[in-house]
Amino acid sequence: MAATTKTLENVKANILSAHKSVTLAEKVDFYNSWAENYDQDVAVLEYRAPSLAANCVSSHFSGDCGAAVVLDVACGTGLVAKQMKKLGFGHFVGIDGSEAMLDSARESGLYQDLKQCMLGEGPLPVQCGSFDVVVIVGALSDGQVPVGVVRELCKCTKPGGYVCMTTRRNQDNVEYKEALERELKQMEADGLWTCVEVSEVEDWERAVSEHEDGYIPGVVYLYKRLQL
Repeated sequence: MAATTKTLENVKANILSAHKSVTLAEKVDFYNSWAENYDQDVAVLEYRAPSLAANCVSSHFSGDCGAAVVLDVACGTGLVAKQMKKLGFGHFVGIDGSEAMLDSARESGLYQDLKQCMLGEGPLPVQCGSFDVVVIVGALSDGQVPVGVVRELCKCTKPGGYVCMTTRRNQDNVEYKEALERELKQMEADGLWTCVEVSEVEDWERAVSEHEDGYIPGVVYLYKRLQL
């Protein structure tokens, strides 16, 4: 079926099929196969996370947006960079586990560098403390990226720089969100960063699970790395 004629039910079926993916290789295969239609599908879901995250960063960033270097983790096809570009940011480095997603991101022309990396399998392939802004949108959820990755995000950020993260607040993601927030608060207690904003959003995206209807809620977190 052509992407332009996909309905919500078509998109739901595709995403639910990914839940059957157990191994890392299966998950990567799913995203590789999804890359071509990803942007159209998330538009059907009315997926707002990229614009919400970009606006959150922009509202607090007081430096020169055009000179800022942004690390876009789990960048996918480049939806977050596209939104941040509209707000004046212009220098992006992207990381993703899917080569097909990276190909789409490369075609966008938004990124100065793109790197393939499986999140949670070791340090990120970038220099520590070198980014003004680090963003991860959509990947922090049950069955996707382990919570511990947030420590790597912090390490990549310059002292005084920002880390923006999102997750879902729906029923399927309750335990993951609780674990994530424990880690975020522990890192604050450890003196690594300070919380700038936590923004809860009700209409995050259209529900896809079989036991939810309408829209599911989500949350945007913004932290500022403290001076070393």
